[in-house]
Amino acid sequence: MARAVASAVLIVLTCVLVPVALLATWVHDIVLDTDRYVATVDPLATNPAIQDAAVHRITDAVGARVDGQRAAADIASWLQSQGLPPRAADAVRGLGPQLDAAVNQAVTKTATRVVRSDAFATVWNTANRAAHNAVVHALTGQGRGAVGVSDGTVTLDVGTAVDRVKQELVNAGLKPADKIPQVNKQLVLFHSDELAKFRKAAHLLDVVGNWFPVLVVVLGAAGVFLARRRRRALARTALGAALACLVVAIALAVARHYYLGHLPPQVQSKAAAAAVFDTLVHFLRISLRTAVVLGVVIALGAYFVGPGRLPVAVRGASDHTADSAARWAAAHHISTGRVGGWALAYRRIITLVVLLIIALVFALWNHPTVLTVLLLVLVLLGVLAVLALLAASGRTQLRTGPGAAHPPADRT
Repeated sequence: MARAVASAVLIVLTCVLVPVALLATWVHDIVLDTDRYVATVDPLATNPAIQDAAVHRITDAVGARVDGQRAAADIASWLQSQGLPPRAADAVRGLGPQLDAAVNQAVTKTATRVVRSDAFATVWNTANRAAHNAVVHALTGQGRGAVGVSDGTVTLDVGTAVDRVKQELVNAGLKPADKIPQVNKQLVLFHSDELAKFRKAAHLLDVVGNWFPVLVVVLGAAGVFLARRRRRALARTALGAALACLVVAIALAVARHYYLGHLPPQVQSKAAAAAVFDTLVHFLRISLRTAVVLGVVIALGAYFVGPGRLPVAVRGASDHTADSAARWAAAHHISTGRVGGWALAYRRIITLVVLLIIALVFALWNHPTVLTVLLLVLVLLGVLAVLALLAASGRTQLRTGPGAAHPPADRT
């Protein structure tokens, strides 16, 4: 009784902790690792939503200091002092809005050219690398950088791009741009009132990020080992973990929808906020999907090696097909020799070794995906098919060979 209770507790705990382990890996390997973080956010430099938001912010930072109305009034006053009739001077003053529009158009055109150039991608990449300490600050309260974090608002300093736009405007003949003073050049990436509450959790996930997934696997293995029906326990553990990951994936989608639907005024672009959110959680989403598919695959594997009517029928049909192929090969004088007999005798041991190798490859795979799982499953099925054909060839040799009417027992 105690053994069954311990097994159930360990299995339930494993199912709950699998998505937590994926979260820990995401925080440790992506969010708080400089190289991987920069590689993750690097494509955002060419994202249209980010570029549009950057153009808008740079245009505001530059254009806000070019007052066409005042410039037109100054020109009109000077011309009037030189003898220009008052009505003509009033007409010049009326050119203020047109002058504003022309300046804004020139600034926007220049800002767009800068943002869509390779130079902006370089600035973005360099700034994010230097800013990584501030991203750590956003989640752990430690560090600082070009990405600012204040009251749950995460901003990126676009001062380099603004300075470049100012210089290009001056070079193009817009001399007043040279007198543009230092202004707020922060581009708000995203905002969350709950950011401070996540800091302790993020720090904890970072600390346990290396060994926590291993601990979860050990707990799951112990739960299955203590169970009386281990095959069924394995299937339930895999399906439970897959269900937990599916719930977290759905919660992540709901959180995204809620977040984008409640953006504060500080966030200049909803599309840019969505791009940042999607990019940062991309690896987490892939990990959750992979865990769901892997859990389903393991559960199906545990089911099809069991005594159920369908698994028995599938295995019987597989062996019958392999036997037919072996008889055809024998009729055409095609033989596997001793390899067939060896495969027949050690089929279960070979299958177990192959399963362990596949599991080891998956464990050592750097950030596996759903395609990784499917590829390894195809490899496993291919190996099992070859093994079934070799074993069938061994059976055929025993049946047709002299003095060997019965195959040797499977040495497991």
